[in-house]
Amino acid sequence: MPTFPTDPIAAGVLMFAALSVWPAPLAQAPVARARPAETAVRRGPPPEVPVRRERLSDAVKVEVVDRVLAALQRGYVFPEVATAIEASVRARAAAGAYAKIGDGETLARELTRDLQDVAHDKHLRVSFDPRSDAGGARAAGAPGSEGPERNEDAQERRRARSAHDNFGVEHVERLAGNVGYLDLRGFVPPQLSGDTVAAAFGLLAHTDALIIDLRQNGGGSPHSVALVASYLFGPEPVHLNDIYTRAEDRTEEFWTLPEVPGKRYLGRDVFVLTAKRTFSAAEEFAYDLQQLGRATLVGETTGGGANPGGTEPVGAGFLLFLPTGRAINPITKTNWEGTGVEPDVPTAAEDALRTAHLLALDASIATTEDPERRAMLTEQRERVRRTTEATTR
Repeated sequence: MPTFPTDPIAAGVLMFAALSVWPAPLAQAPVARARPAETAVRRGPPPEVPVRRERLSDAVKVEVVDRVLAALQRGYVFPEVATAIEASVRARAAAGAYAKIGDGETLARELTRDLQDVAHDKHLRVSFDPRSDAGGARAAGAPGSEGPERNEDAQERRRARSAHDNFGVEHVERLAGNVGYLDLRGFVPPQLSGDTVAAAFGLLAHTDALIIDLRQNGGGSPHSVALVASYLFGPEPVHLNDIYTRAEDRTEEFWTLPEVPGKRYLGRDVFVLTAKRTFSAAEEFAYDLQQLGRATLVGETTGGGANPGGTEPVGAGFLLFLPTGRAINPITKTNWEGTGVEPDVPTAAEDALRTAHLLALDASIATTEDPERRAMLTEQRERVRRTTEATTR
């Protein structure tokens, strides 16, 4: 089944491919209650050895274009759009649009622009990574012909990257006024992230409100979206989203889970922070909770990508992210493709956390019946407000 990619900007750099390739769970990393200053430096994998890039031949460019268009005709979720894309790209190729391009990055960028100019689909893109098929040694092979050993290597690399990034859980904290904060950078498949997500919600279990930060979340697994959302609802399953897949001509439903391995977060306000770079599965999470009335969205309109799929090698180090499905919300009967998810409380991304924190404190002040606690919360709110004003001057 299709999955959502993890970054709308870094073409082809995906955290997850098809969910069916993931094996049994690995041991999970613990959730660290680090302070913001301690997480300011982003962790990352060690630098890779540069790959020598050769000039692309005309034959390679023709082959790549042909394979991209064949893949679109075979699997793109909207067949009529695939036909329109092929006509447009063929016309541009005949007019010499790609003739002077000599490097893979430029060809990938031009192809992506030409595909998106017709499809207006932000998931649909071509990327170039000479390591993906030994610098082009497999350019003449069929898509998916890498073999089991190469697939296992790719899976292991994805596992290692996910573990290195703590399975998407970047930061957990208890803010002033007993407001919980969860910085979630990706929706990693539940087989890998389940224990870490449970640990995070365990740390947040006794807070009075929760802020989930998706401002740097580019997406991931729809099954992980359902897992995280399950902590915010009771044991009765709630219908979150559907995904129609062209290849199987079927619709898969996604519901919250009747059981979760950790403590549910019920009966308290939830705020979700969004930004322009919030994308794909992260948008689904925000959209689902907004439509169900379970969360208040604070921040910016999101990126606008609702068509999941998977990566496919198209030769010579080029990769195509091919959207093979589309999301269908059970309430609106549509999705956020091309429009993004609009926040309930619009504000600049950099102000979203402070805004949500103040809203959470306002709600706590309004509902508490304890005069001493109300006075304490009022004092803390004033301190947060003054800090906010000082940082915006």
